[in-house]
Amino acid sequence: MSGVPAGRLPAPYAAPGRRALQVTLVAAAGFYLFRYGLDRPAAAVYALFAAVALGGLSRIPGTGRQRAGVVLRLIPVGWVLVTAGTWLSVRAWSAAAGMLVIGFALAFSAVGGPRPAGAAPGLQLLYILPSFPPYHPGALGERLLGTTTGMALLVVTEALLFPEPDPPPYRERAAHAASVAARCARLLTTPPYALTRADVRTVREAGHRLRSLSVPEADRPAGPGVRPRALAHTGLAARTLLSRLPRLSTPPDAPTQTGTSGPTAPGKPPRPAPNGPARPRTTPGTYDATDPPAASGTTERPTGPPDAPADHTERSPAAPAEERPRPPHPPDAGTRPPATTGDSPTEHTTRPGTTPATPAHATTAPPAADEDTGPPDIAAAVLTAVARLADGTAGCLRVGTSPVGEYKELAAVRAVLVARGMVASAAAPDVLRRHAAVLEVADAALAMGAAADLAAHGRRAAIVGPPERFWYAGPRAPALWWHRVRGHAERRSVFFQNAVRIALALTAARLVAGVDTLPHGFWALLATLTLTRTTVEETWSAIRSALVGTLAGALVAGGTLALATTHTTVYAVVLPLWMLFAFTVGPVKGVGWAQGLFTVLVALVFAQLAPPTWQLAEVRLLDVVVGSAIGAVFGLLAWPRGAQDELRFASAELLRKAAEIVVATGAAVARREPVPAVPGAPGHRSLRHAVILAESAYVQFQSEPAPFGGRGRTVAPVAVDWQAALMAGHHTLWGSQRLLEPPHTGLGPPAAGTVSRLGDHVAGRMLLISAALDPGGDTPEAPLPRLGRSLAGAGAEPPGAPGLYYATVSWLDSLMADLSRIARAGPAPGPGGGAPAR
Repeated sequence: MSGVPAGRLPAPYAAPGRRALQVTLVAAAGFYLFRYGLDRPAAAVYALFAAVALGGLSRIPGTGRQRAGVVLRLIPVGWVLVTAGTWLSVRAWSAAAGMLVIGFALAFSAVGGPRPAGAAPGLQLLYILPSFPPYHPGALGERLLGTTTGMALLVVTEALLFPEPDPPPYRERAAHAASVAARCARLLTTPPYALTRADVRTVREAGHRLRSLSVPEADRPAGPGVRPRALAHTGLAARTLLSRLPRLSTPPDAPTQTGTSGPTAPGKPPRPAPNGPARPRTTPGTYDATDPPAASGTTERPTGPPDAPADHTERSPAAPAEERPRPPHPPDAGTRPPATTGDSPTEHTTRPGTTPATPAHATTAPPAADEDTGPPDIAAAVLTAVARLADGTAGCLRVGTSPVGEYKELAAVRAVLVARGMVASAAAPDVLRRHAAVLEVADAALAMGAAADLAAHGRRAAIVGPPERFWYAGPRAPALWWHRVRGHAERRSVFFQNAVRIALALTAARLVAGVDTLPHGFWALLATLTLTRTTVEETWSAIRSALVGTLAGALVAGGTLALATTHTTVYAVVLPLWMLFAFTVGPVKGVGWAQGLFTVLVALVFAQLAPPTWQLAEVRLLDVVVGSAIGAVFGLLAWPRGAQDELRFASAELLRKAAEIVVATGAAVARREPVPAVPGAPGHRSLRHAVILAESAYVQFQSEPAPFGGRGRTVAPVAVDWQAALMAGHHTLWGSQRLLEPPHTGLGPPAAGTVSRLGDHVAGRMLLISAALDPGGDTPEAPLPRLGRSLAGAGAEPPGAPGLYYATVSWLDSLMADLSRIARAGPAPGPGGGAPAR
């Protein structure tokens, strides 16, 4: 990285120093060009504040070139805001009304992802600046010229000055995860049918790279369009696949020792083992494939919950594999494929004397029976197809080749597995349990392949996935934006709450500034904008620091103005140096330093526009006091606890909706008559909406540093693993949709009774946890229950139960494991006790 500032500044100041140099060069160049070169003071002010707004006040994530692209696309938006502010400043009430509408719209644009959210504060300033007197429509052209110059210069410096290396894009992370899944699926189809500790560590690392905590904010697929949604769906499915593969256990008669290898038919001696050591068996429950990788030389254990709301760790019970399995012979691979790295697809080798089958053949040819092993090994054939589709998914994400052939192949062999499980079978229960686990792996792989094709090709994708899961593939971009906006346009959405809070606070500040003719009133709005936080505790902390810093800055500014008087040369020389210092130190030292340094900065700017007096510092202090007081009032009145209350409510509501789906699904599966198709999936839409609200609350909760009331002054709250609640919601959705796919027959009386009883038990535990998280008005408060990881009664084996029974029980057991994690998060360290796990 180009690095004069990085090489000479301490590490905490390196990145702010580079950013400060960029903003200083742009702001100083635009200001001096128009103020002293062209004698256009209005254009000078707008050029400077455009650079400060989009370069300093905004927090647009990404590399320099990514930020440059965002600012370039925002130039027309800046024109609209400056024009609206200029014309609406004719009356105080019209400017305040515009502030209410525009302030809400800009803040609510955060629903579009991290980039609109990061740019919103700077765009607010572009409206605030021209919305104050004097009302001068004739100066609109000069204002637009300055704004355009400042933003254009910022684009150039962002793109060319201090270029930053591009981090691995999310698409490459997902492709790497798919390659790792492909290799693991192949290892599970050959003796000893297990993964080594190194294999599982690789799986964990690949899954960890897809977590939001590990992905730069600018690269997270958070937009409402088809491709961002599909890419997020790809990562979700890839993490689900990675979490389920290590939990497939070794077949019962495939020893892991070196003396024998491979299952045999009944009554036949075991086959000799191949040369070389066998892989040690990895037992389910030893690892969690979605947890962050353990450091070298340390004990491998699950760590705290990640910050990504879409985690889908499946804790299925250990299940032996199918009766009489054998090393598979895929249609175009008669020998075991060579081991590959996580990033390179495997080249399939062909049995001598045979011709490789085309994908079309592979989709229709059933797995062949072996004279030694009897029935064909359908589970191994499914895993082989999973490996091929995972390789195809990686290729699709990297070079754009659609994996439609591999998708059809897996869909066909999965249909065979489903057909065998829908009727009563003579197969052993262990075999049916393994089939249920393999079916979950196949579903995750199919979702990953379809989503990757959508992410690479948009609406031109060759794979048509299930419409209930890929509902976003059909609507156009405006409809998807409207769906995102409508989903958050309610009082329980934290995006809506934040937008209402800041819009009302800015409107009140604009009314006060207009009624009392507050000098330089836009400074009051700037203080409100920068000091209002999502929780009242955070707002009070920021205001206390800001007032102290502003007071110190006002003293320094007043002394400077009194000493330099009207010598503008002094201000012109000091301004860029002070700007560089302020934008380097302020972000590191905190809001108090930032406000104090900015107070001196604005004094140096306005001293070059009009004859200065020391009272300018006094006005700045008064404006900050007024603006911060207004921010404090609305921080106290409008959802003072931020996302902390909303996350409790949203998680409890999610679990209540999930409980309804669990009961309805169990009842549908338990019917003895055939279950008809479920048009529109009743109840799923409400649960999906509950998941969306809980995820948005969880994302904001991650950025709020302290519980309401501050650390050390309240009783430590019970530690809650919020992400486990989100996982339970997602698993409920996916599992219910899969189990209700027609056609299938119902269960016999013993199996139906067991499914109904287990479903009621899981639903009851969901309601119990929801009541503890958010008790109703007449519901007695109760501590968060600690539940066992396994579902009591899940080991029942009713006679003649089909595979559907075992698939349903496996789903319910995984939900129980998710619920058990909700109250198992350890307390976070810190003064005064623990805090909710994040």
